[in-house]
Amino acid sequence: MTQLQISNVSVEFGATTLFRAVTFTVGAGERWGVIGRNGTGKTTLFRLITGELQPTRGSVVRQSAIRIALLDQHRDFGDAGTVWEAAAGGLADLLRLEQSLLEQAHALSEDASEEALARYGHDLERFEREGGYEATARIDSVLHGLGFEPQQARSTPVSQLSGGERGRLGLARELVRGGDILLLDEPTNHLDLETTRWLEQFLRDSPTTVLLISHDRAFLQDVADHVLHFEGDTATPYVGGYASFVTQRDERRLSQRRAFDKQARSIAHEQDYIARNIAGQNSRQAKGRRTRLARLPRLSAPVSDEDAMAIRFDVAQRGGDRVAIAERATIAVSDSNDVRRPLVEAFTGSLRRGEVLGLIGPNGAGKSTLLKALVGQQPIDSGKLRLGSGIDVGYYSQDLSQVPLEQTLYEIIADLRPAWERRLVQGHLGRFGFSGDEVQRRPETLSGGERARVALAMLMLSRSNLLILDEPTNHLDVESIEALEDALERYDGSVILVSHDRELLRGLTEKLWILHERHITEFDGGFAEWESVSAERERAAAVRASEETALRRVHERQRLERTRRAKSAAGTRTARELAREIRRARRDVDEVEQRIETLESQIAAVAAALENPELYTGVTGLNEAKALGAQLEEAKRELDVALERWNVATDEVEELNRELASTET
Repeated sequence: MTQLQISNVSVEFGATTLFRAVTFTVGAGERWGVIGRNGTGKTTLFRLITGELQPTRGSVVRQSAIRIALLDQHRDFGDAGTVWEAAAGGLADLLRLEQSLLEQAHALSEDASEEALARYGHDLERFEREGGYEATARIDSVLHGLGFEPQQARSTPVSQLSGGERGRLGLARELVRGGDILLLDEPTNHLDLETTRWLEQFLRDSPTTVLLISHDRAFLQDVADHVLHFEGDTATPYVGGYASFVTQRDERRLSQRRAFDKQARSIAHEQDYIARNIAGQNSRQAKGRRTRLARLPRLSAPVSDEDAMAIRFDVAQRGGDRVAIAERATIAVSDSNDVRRPLVEAFTGSLRRGEVLGLIGPNGAGKSTLLKALVGQQPIDSGKLRLGSGIDVGYYSQDLSQVPLEQTLYEIIADLRPAWERRLVQGHLGRFGFSGDEVQRRPETLSGGERARVALAMLMLSRSNLLILDEPTNHLDVESIEALEDALERYDGSVILVSHDRELLRGLTEKLWILHERHITEFDGGFAEWESVSAERERAAAVRASEETALRRVHERQRLERTRRAKSAAGTRTARELAREIRRARRDVDEVEQRIETLESQIAAVAAALENPELYTGVTGLNEAKALGAQLEEAKRELDVALERWNVATDEVEELNRELASTET
């Protein structure tokens, strides 16, 4: 069923065309990834869909009475006092109805008139129809999934939240509110790896139609089943996930290039004929061709990867083999009462020349603080944290504070390269998308994406042998991220990378520092390997939990479901024969109990080994984890068999005892 139809839509602001001739249709339950370079019109499209903006040409048709929820990049929670109230914003009417029902139920004890009963019944039916009983559980579930503690959220003021927390709260509010179509503008910007994975699962499981603007390629691949790509002055729809889109886009660009080149050759041929014959015997034919050529619609040159940000990182000097060294380093920050709160405790690790290290961990764990301590912007409380001999650092700060606001872009680059003449400065800025009069702009007038490109333009001139990058993709579009990834792959120096972009981490890292609960675990492998072993750990934990549940279920069944099996032949065996049978049955019980005890100990030991973080720090960690997982599964199967044997054996002992008792009476 079609919920949204965009037909030949164009948007113009004065003489400027933002995009033109955009056509696509959204069906119920589809999940669209909306991608393209910054400034091409993605957010404007959302304004068209909500009706906030009308197209210059074309039409936007919405299904009748459709509900559209929008998460934009601005966070306004109205008069909500607490985090929980802000998250419940979209359900405020429903929650007020719940309070009214409680008051009506109390009042019915004094006034049970037909009118009061009818009102209560009507409101109760509406409350049930609109999902009132599930509302509170839904709010708590979404808050928990996005990193908030639901009970604490009921008393935490919104005013105390950081910018990143407000971003997550805005997302929680829209997920709670729901609707027929959910529009999400950069929903992963303030999420760490764990909450991003939760959001992926939430959106995959939701029946709601989703359109999301994102630069996170892994997120797009895991969620989207359609892609709308803004490129040039229009947007093209594609069916399939992100990987399928990349293939189709490349094929389309190749086809466009061939058509453009063919037309260019045809035009050149016609122009040559006209030039040779305009004044000769074939003048009439030449003039006719000139008229037709003037009316010929020209194909636009296809956009190519060459139009992306042109970035390259060089190294001025080799530097030492040991790039960064930590020896029992402890880093703390002061809270509002000047009490030191540790973020990293007793960390020992090192980075060697040429390695690309990923630093991962939850938001707020202390990753940025650790980087600042490494470059000398943050003191350490104890231990040692230092750079190696001959190491020059190029530091990309998450907040882009390295970009001076008081200078023009031209002055920023000219200060870094005072020997350059004007054309070299302008040429360098041109590599990052700033041309003409744009070089005279000040960073304070730039968007986040534009300022990020300035920071990268500055970083490129550092020629450092160590790049420390703190969330470098936060403000970049997909094409710019791909250009940055390519530049880092070609870079000869060392890299410390903090990022929530899993595709970037998978493609670049060969070593990880995992920061969790003030401790850093060093993993000798890339992010893709870490994802594999993490999945294995989660599977092992799930198996262990399932095993414990199964054991409880078996024991309860043995206690509650054991029935008597009367033997029609009761009394046919002598007391001596029965006593002999009882001794044999008890030996069977003892034997199987010993087997159960052995298997339970084995399961506990293997599960503990799988849950030990140290297992995953070595190169062979993944293979060892898989082998242990197989052992765990086999032990579980053997335990199931042993428990059934025990059940049969104990039943036999009880029946034999009852038969013996009957013979003695």
